[in-house]
Amino acid sequence: MRSLVFLGLLVMACLAGAVFGALHDQVSYTVGPEYFTVLKFQQFQIDPGLPIRLGVALVGILASWWMGLVIGLPVFGLGLFIPNRRTYWRAGVTAIMIAMGTAAMAAIFGLGLAYATVTPDRAATWAEIFPLTEPVRFGRVALMHNASYLGGGVGLIIALIFMGLTVQRARKNDGGR
Repeated sequence: MRSLVFLGLLVMACLAGAVFGALHDQVSYTVGPEYFTVLKFQQFQIDPGLPIRLGVALVGILASWWMGLVIGLPVFGLGLFIPNRRTYWRAGVTAIMIAMGTAAMAAIFGLGLAYATVTPDRAATWAEIFPLTEPVRFGRVALMHNASYLGGGVGLIIALIFMGLTVQRARKNDGGR
C-alpha cells in the first residue's frame, strides 16, 4: 500500500512542478518576453499560433514537470521507510511544499539579484548570441530561471533532510519497525 502512496506523491510532485513552472514563466514573460519569443518557444517547439500566455505556460510546464521526479524519487523513496501511510503522505506533501517554496524563494532572490547586477555591458553577450532588442531583460529572466533550478536543488536537499528526520521520528514512535 505504501507503493500507492509513493506513486500518488510522485504524480502530485510532477503536477506541482508543472504548475510552478507555468506560474513562474508568467512572471518571467512579464520581465523579459524575448526570453520566450527568441529562445524558449523554438526550444520547446511551441506553435506560434497559440495565444502567447498559453505558450508561455506550456513552456513552464514542459520545463518544470520533471523536477517532480528529480525531487520526488529520492525523497519519497526515503519516505517508504515510514511505517504509517498517513504519516508518509503528510510528510510527502510537506516535502513538496518545501521544495516549491525553496524554488520560489530562489526565483525571487535571483530576480532581485538580476535587477541589481544585469547591466547593458553584462547583457551584451546575450545580444551577440541571440537577436535581441532588450538584452538586459533577457538576462534578468535567464538569471531568474537559473536561480529557480538551483532553488529546486536546494529544496531537494532540505526535503531529504526533512524526510530523513520524519523517518527517524516515525520509526522511533512506532517501535523501530
